[in-house]
Amino acid sequence: MKIDSTTLNKIAHLARLEINKKDEPKMLEDMGKILDFVDKLNEVDTEGIEPLTTMSHETNALRDDEVKIQLTKEEVLKNAPKKDDDFFRVPKVLE
Repeated sequence: MKIDSTTLNKIAHLARLEINKKDEPKMLEDMGKILDFVDKLNEVDTEGIEPLTTMSHETNALRDDEVKIQLTKEEVLKNAPKKDDDFFRVPKVLE
């Protein structure tokens, strides 16, 4: 499948990529090869094959949420090196 320069530049713009004019012929060739491969995938007979949703049959072992005793706001703030009313005071990280 062929792809033209206009389409390549539109795809690059959507992907926020900048393509040099000298790299454009190579990119056109590579994109053509990718699209040819995708066309070959469309020819594969998938009749009777169930769609794959995951790469493995393992499942997540989830646990039930349990209510536990939590620290109070006062207990948490008691451990703060610096605090301002109900908030932690931290050093400035961004200029």
